[in-house]
Amino acid sequence: MIKSMPLKASPFSKLLFSLFLVFICSCQTEEKTKPTTFDRSSFLVNIADGLIIPAYNQLLTEVQLLDEKAETFTQNPNQENLIGLQTSWTNAYSIWQKANAFNFGPAGEEGIRKTLLEEIAIFPVNEQKINSILETNTFNINDFNRDTRGFIAVEYLIFDTKNDNTRIVNDFKTQSSKRYLISLTKHILEKVKYVSDAWNGSYKSQFIKNNGTESGSSTSTFYNEFVKSFEASKNFKVGLPLGKRPGQTTTMPGLVEAKYSGKSLEFLKLHIQNLHQIWYGKPFNSDADGIGFKEYLENVEGGKDLINLSESQMMNVTKALNEIPTSTRFSDLLVSDPTKIENLHTELQKQTRFFKSDMSSVLGIAITYSSGDGD
Repeated sequence: MIKSMPLKASPFSKLLFSLFLVFICSCQTEEKTKPTTFDRSSFLVNIADGLIIPAYNQLLTEVQLLDEKAETFTQNPNQENLIGLQTSWTNAYSIWQKANAFNFGPAGEEGIRKTLLEEIAIFPVNEQKINSILETNTFNINDFNRDTRGFIAVEYLIFDTKNDNTRIVNDFKTQSSKRYLISLTKHILEKVKYVSDAWNGSYKSQFIKNNGTESGSSTSTFYNEFVKSFEASKNFKVGLPLGKRPGQTTTMPGLVEAKYSGKSLEFLKLHIQNLHQIWYGKPFNSDADGIGFKEYLENVEGGKDLINLSESQMMNVTKALNEIPTSTRFSDLLVSDPTKIENLHTELQKQTRFFKSDMSSVLGIAITYSSGDGD
């Protein structure tokens, strides 16, 4: 009986086998990491031309009008001029809700200069400090007291929680109130004009040209500001007055965004609607489809599943928003019936995973800021 002997592989067969293994591994790697065919340059062009620049241009127009109305009212304080000023403030702050996710680049922080949001949209304001300013007629519009200026400081001066316009008109018989109001509106105008001019100048081309995905690229910066703006709506516009922030033990209705005008819910809806506009890449004040994060996700592995999950949750957030009564002030609801606001916070919390953790992973873009939120 002849025993079978093990065959020795020739050097040539070993080489063929090695090449076969390399081929198999490379195919598996290629299938795992399908390169995106997404055109980030077109994405950035749409974001700049369709969303950011029109938003800042419109904000500048509204803030210029706000400054003019403030001048008119301080020169002749009466009910008619006050209503005109209040309407102009509402219009300008409404447009801000459509621009506050673009808080980077010219609107970002440089050295000791804070972001546009911190300069013109801090809430809540410090009533004690503002009252001291009105009493002493002494203030520095460029100091570190950012909780004494911006849109909400203007709101504090020109609105009354009891809708007592007569009281406001009488307050503006003093020179300190007039001087302070004009200083506030001109400060807002100065800051917004700087940002708008920069976007309409050289910054747009810089933004579009920097089309990578690494930290510091336009795509990374824009995505991070999108998530940060979403978290601000959840954490500060809802969570803070609801008493959900670290260290809070109860609801704090006085910490709503627009306490004096009673328009907190109105502004919250505009804020979240704008985030959804960004998701779809819809141009400013338009329902036309554009190139947004949805289109980006359609071109990466796992993106389509995430789109379905995100959009389903976006509908839940919108539904929860629309269920909050508009007939009662947001701050009053926090006291009388916070259930629907609690539900909104829950739905926003669920959305965080898709916009932040999952989207960052699927797009391969790192979260570069610290939210201190644990999610």
